[in-house]
Amino acid sequence: MQPNRRRRNQGHGLGDERRRRGVVRPPKPRGHVGASPMHRLRVQLGDPVRQFQLTLVMLGIVLVVGTVGYRLIERLSWLDAAYMTVITVATVGFGEIRPFTPAGRVFTMGLIIVGVGTGAWAATRAVEVMLGQTLWLSVQRRRMKQALGELRDHYVICGHGRLGTRIERDLRARGESFVVIDWSEQLEEFFLGENIAHVIGDATHDEVLVAAGIGRARGLVAALDSDASNVLAVLSAREMNPGLLIVARANSEASESKLRRAGADRVVTPDAIGGHRLALALLRPAVHDLFNEVFSFGVEIAVDVGQITIDPQSPFAGQTVAGCDLRRLRNVSILAIRELSGGFALNPAADRVVSPGETLIVIGPAEAVYELEAMYSGD
Repeated sequence: MQPNRRRRNQGHGLGDERRRRGVVRPPKPRGHVGASPMHRLRVQLGDPVRQFQLTLVMLGIVLVVGTVGYRLIERLSWLDAAYMTVITVATVGFGEIRPFTPAGRVFTMGLIIVGVGTGAWAATRAVEVMLGQTLWLSVQRRRMKQALGELRDHYVICGHGRLGTRIERDLRARGESFVVIDWSEQLEEFFLGENIAHVIGDATHDEVLVAAGIGRARGLVAALDSDASNVLAVLSAREMNPGLLIVARANSEASESKLRRAGADRVVTPDAIGGHRLALALLRPAVHDLFNEVFSFGVEIAVDVGQITIDPQSPFAGQTVAGCDLRRLRNVSILAIRELSGGFALNPAADRVVSPGETLIVIGPAEAVYELEAMYSGD
């Protein structure tokens, strides 16, 4: 449906700026145009709030009919008629103001049956609204807004698609805090139920990034569906937080340079990586299986790769690889050292000296790797 909508929108001078840049968002639901009035009524009455509103209207009608009925049948004053109606519907057990005629008693019996039923229905709907989904969503939204204001050094994930969902799972497995930005309002209940910090909105808008705490964030992942949207999100995030670590998804290799110029520190092309892994599984299945063991993140992670950035106060600064003694102390091995020039020293020799500012790339049991990163990394 989206390609057809794009063709219809082409050539309109008042078209949205994002449409001209290629960012097309699915249309908001408009309801069923051809639905019958009875169908629309059933849909509206399925909402607990609508049901509660309807019961209030019906209860009001009962009170008006009761007041008018007592006024006409028993010739009571308007105040006495209203009083009799209220105490009858409320079933408080008060007696009649004065003895009623047979017609008045029949009317009172009917009013009790209709009024008590309507009042009970209204009370049930009120409890359902107050203690049900509506109140729960309201409370959860307030808590979420407060939690967003308290976040520091977190990660912002733009896009809750298949790729974004995987990123969320990996960050959660490592105990990292994050905020998800997605434009779909239908996801709000899911986010609240899973206690996922989130902002519903367009990640290319500055106010949405501000709501996600972009100024206090450690990093951002632009994992939106289109490269144009990712470029806009990266541009906005870089302008608002110059020191932010930004990783962007590129749907095509041609977009990588654009994302880097926009301010992305790292650009990942899932299709290219997926193709490489498929070729690796075909040509070197044992190596592929090792990669699956190391990089298949889940709830329980046995082996992981980590990094430790060496600051001048680190106990590893000035030590040799052998002097770090990580294998004996933590059962962790040093795979490589990222040098100050940006290059890598793979499988460094035992007498290789570790300098401040360099980064150790280590592999070992997941818990040991996480403890080392928490204790010694200068990030």
